[in-house]
Amino acid sequence: MSAAPQTVGVADHGHASTDAGFLDDAFLSEAPLRPGDRVRLVAPSGPSSAASIAYAVEQLSIWGLRPVVGRHAHDTDGQLPYLAGTDDDRRADLVEAWLDPEAQAVVCLRGGYGAMRLLDEIDWSAMRDARISASGRVKLLTGSSDVTALHQAWGANVGVPTLFSPMPANAVFHDSSFIRADVHRWMMEPWGGRVITGPQAETLVAGEVRGRTFGGNLSLIAASIGAPEFTLPTGGIAILEDIEEDLYRLDNLMIQLQRCGWLRAAAGIVFGSWHDCAPSDDVRALMMHYVGDLGVPVAWELGIGHDPEAPSVPMGATARLCALATEHPRLVVESI
Repeated sequence: MSAAPQTVGVADHGHASTDAGFLDDAFLSEAPLRPGDRVRLVAPSGPSSAASIAYAVEQLSIWGLRPVVGRHAHDTDGQLPYLAGTDDDRRADLVEAWLDPEAQAVVCLRGGYGAMRLLDEIDWSAMRDARISASGRVKLLTGSSDVTALHQAWGANVGVPTLFSPMPANAVFHDSSFIRADVHRWMMEPWGGRVITGPQAETLVAGEVRGRTFGGNLSLIAASIGAPEFTLPTGGIAILEDIEEDLYRLDNLMIQLQRCGWLRAAAGIVFGSWHDCAPSDDVRALMMHYVGDLGVPVAWELGIGHDPEAPSVPMGATARLCALATEHPRLVVESI
């Protein structure tokens, strides 16, 4: 399904923010990580089993990295067992990991729920000051799903691009050789010129646009409306995905983004996967109801999110959305 093409040519909206301190070109020509780098593994949301944490450590070690597991990563909150320890302990692990001058990355073990509970007590000035490691390189944050809350906060307060990627303590990381290889490339190779697409990708509204990437999990973005880290994707490329949501729930979430102006602010829209949600055709029709008449390029099902073969995607990086009626739609990270 494809709407009539937009004006021929490429709309160039530049960066979505005029913040000169945002390091959106950090990983375009230099890989985020190198063999021997120290990476901190944290559990800002739900708990992981000891076996899954051990697998994450093993996998990152195979890649030549030096993983260090957070002190509370094995915890479970006694009153709220869906959390990996108390808010204070999970926050302490997250902050300690990012402030570690020898760490080059903070890798979230899994999602679930709970990352948003940590944000209000963090000293964001100190976090921003620590965005460069002792090696002189920009640090990386990785994770997806509930970690959307951290991607938003890092984008708004720390000013660095982050990687929305499958997490090493999740089953899909263990089960999918594609995911492991894809995450490895994003971590260990430069981002410039990288292409994100999926086997079911299609153009819903044709056009091309360049802008900074925003978004992540639809439920988390809607939940953040009104919070300090909530940011409109003005002139940027909005990315949305979700899992296990009925159609009426997706409708409710999208109307929140419509009413607050989040959808209208975007210069282009990319839909990822809708794993275990309502039937795909119904979800696609619902999304077109909200974005089909915005006059911006729209790409469907690039696989980002909870798909068993989900590709990673950077947040806060400048990219080009190529959604032409005659070609497979793709998101291309800008090169220097």
